[in-house]
Amino acid sequence: MFTEADNASRAAELLDHEWHLLAGGRLLRARSGRTYPDVSPYTEKVIAEVPDADSDDVAAAVRAARDAASGWGRTPAPQRARIVEELAGAIEQRARDFAVLDAVDGGAPISEMIGDVAAAVASLRLFAGLGLELKGATIPASENLHFTVREPFGVAARIVPFNHPFMFAAGKIAAPLVAGNATVLKPPEAAPLSALLLGEVAREILPPGVLSILVGDGPAVPRAIVRDPAVRRIGFIGSEPTGRAIQRDAADAGVKAVTLELGGKNALIALPDADPGEVARGAVEGMNFTWSGQSCGSTSRLLVHESIADEVVAQVVGLVEARRMGSPLDPRSEQGTVISRQHYDKVMGHLETARDEGAEVLTGGARPDDPGTGLFIAPTVLGNVAADSRIARVEVFGPVLSVIRWGDGDDVVAMANAVSYGLTASVWTDDLRTAHRMAAELEAGYVWINGSARHFPGVPFGGVKNSGIGREESLEELLSYTTLKAVNVVLGSPKGA
Repeated sequence: MFTEADNASRAAELLDHEWHLLAGGRLLRARSGRTYPDVSPYTEKVIAEVPDADSDDVAAAVRAARDAASGWGRTPAPQRARIVEELAGAIEQRARDFAVLDAVDGGAPISEMIGDVAAAVASLRLFAGLGLELKGATIPASENLHFTVREPFGVAARIVPFNHPFMFAAGKIAAPLVAGNATVLKPPEAAPLSALLLGEVAREILPPGVLSILVGDGPAVPRAIVRDPAVRRIGFIGSEPTGRAIQRDAADAGVKAVTLELGGKNALIALPDADPGEVARGAVEGMNFTWSGQSCGSTSRLLVHESIADEVVAQVVGLVEARRMGSPLDPRSEQGTVISRQHYDKVMGHLETARDEGAEVLTGGARPDDPGTGLFIAPTVLGNVAADSRIARVEVFGPVLSVIRWGDGDDVVAMANAVSYGLTASVWTDDLRTAHRMAAELEAGYVWINGSARHFPGVPFGGVKNSGIGREESLEELLSYTTLKAVNVVLGSPKGA
């Protein structure tokens, strides 16, 4: 196993680098020549100068993608799948490099970032394996021949967030590429380095123009991508306000297919018959403290029955206080930083509001003393949280778990549903009938029974209400990057006509 010193040495080697955009099969500087400083949330120092693309770079990349799209779309699906599989293998060969970059650039522990790279590779291979599912059907509508075929949109865009920089960058290009689309990827400006390295690897494998990678400091690049008439399919992961802005911009530019995976204020419901220790472990795992709670799927509301609440909460507090925080390059670290000073201040503002509303900080709630540097927030558990308080309704996107107690007279499902989001939910009980009833009544797109946090290959992931539209990580995602064409072959006039 590599030590923190080993990883720091490799990080220094990787960062001694000139970073480029990818467009038309070439590694390029921004056309304007501008760069912007990329700051590590651990050192709070500039670690790289990144090309600061603008609308001119977007226009050029989309032109190259449009030119490449027809040839890539006509490439047989098994051949596209083989090329994507080759990309997965090349990524696997440099897995440590991608993980090191994500750790220093995004602040999450390297042990988890290695897992993120493995997840990206698995996603590429999953969709490569589904390539032959891009099929149509025959329809016995008449004596003639009626069939459907699936065709790519042409140019697709993927806009991904900072919380899993490489996993999303590499994993989310899989479906559009296998489906036959030339793809424009916009990685997060706050943690772009692993995606830019991906461009260097991908250009050796993919035909020129089939993949473009563009980043810029601010909204100009994603807005230009979304508003370009040639980009007909858009997949976005991020905040609800940005998702709604993308819908508006896309609609202003044309009729486009847009899928959104947005925020969540997800509930974990613990019933009286649930084992307190299992609930506590599930609550801590479900909060994704490893990423400092920066996960849209985090079960950030623990709705625990009053009969087991004291025991559950005591064990939750014990578990989070035992977590090790430190350098993201230390393989022993169990929790990283938040992404930026701005986000740090935002999370702290939510905690201040929660206290003003009467919430009690049971543990955490401040910067820990141990790490010498970095934007760390101690894993926080809030008690005495009212179900209708602000902290129980807004997405904090930080390491903050709100405990809400309920009793026999309460409609706990209604409490869980009483937010504008609907991404994930979790139910803990040994009563199978009750578990299934609650799963049916919960307004969420992804539900665990006696589980949390884990995603399963091929199981559709996505939300309802303001948590988004569309499903990913599954065959549904692959098919969503195609359009359906119906062909009617008139074989001749029917006899006697």
